Amino acid sequence: MSMMNMEWYRIFLHTARTGNLTRAAQELHITQPSVSYAIKQLEDALGVKLFDRQSKGVALTSEGRTLLDYVEKSFTLLDNGERQIASLRNYTSGELRIGASGPIIKHLLLSPLDELRAQHPNVRIRLFQGNTADIRTRLIEGQIDLGFVHLPYVDPELQIKPLTAIQGCFVVGSAYKELARQPITPEELNKLPLLLLSRGSHTRLFIERWFAEHGIAAEVDMELNSSEMLVELARHGYGAAYVTHSFVQQELREEALFELTTTAPIPERYIGVATRSSASLSLIAEHFMGLLSTT
Repeated sequence: MSMMNMEWYRIFLHTARTGNLTRAAQELHITQPSVSYAIKQLEDALGVKLFDRQSKGVALTSEGRTLLDYVEKSFTLLDNGERQIASLRNYTSGELRIGASGPIIKHLLLSPLDELRAQHPNVRIRLFQGNTADIRTRLIEGQIDLGFVHLPYVDPELQIKPLTAIQGCFVVGSAYKELARQPITPEELNKLPLLLLSRGSHTRLFIERWFAEHGIAAEVDMELNSSEMLVELARHGYGAAYVTHSFVQQELREEALFELTTTAPIPERYIGVATRSSASLSLIAEHFMGLLSTT
């Protein structure tokens, strides 16, 4: 439907509701001849007569009444759409759909999510926890709008923007707390029972590379799929767990866990946000990205 045809239908709607060409023109702020012309053009385009001319106005024909039903529904849908867009623009509706790992949620996202919920309580927050492969799949399938991943990460179908650096560390429970009194070498660390995330995760690959850089093949005693379980088992004395430092700040303050200082520093890692290359961000997602940069 062209813009000109759209205007014909709007004029038709007002004429049908008022039953008078002059009153329709007044409502639309155009001239009466313009109304007559548009009705004539619409009738010619459709090949039917829409109005019978009467002494005091116009009356819909049978075909006109049929058309009116569809035109009213169409303009109602358009009006509803405009109101919905206004709601989205003002953040009084809509949803934020994001995916991230547990540590990233805790380290990076909780604070801006709290702020978003306080500012715009009507925005629905949909949060998916998963690894990088899961997040990529959901991004490509359009199930989430923003995916937070560990860098480096390259994918031709995604745009990836670096956000912030994070620091990892090895922690132990009270059973091994004496080891936290002085720096420990990578070789000595590898002699402890190691608690790491499951094979294939970016975090696991990162720490295995760190050991390999020092000529060590990491011997892993326990492979777990969540940082929460790593922390819990470390607290119970099962060995040294590699976790994000900010993820265990409270446990370190309370001395439920103790950080091992390594003689060879563990490098920082970086977190980035991934979006589909072919998709535009929603207003809410863009607003959340702004919150990320200020919290």
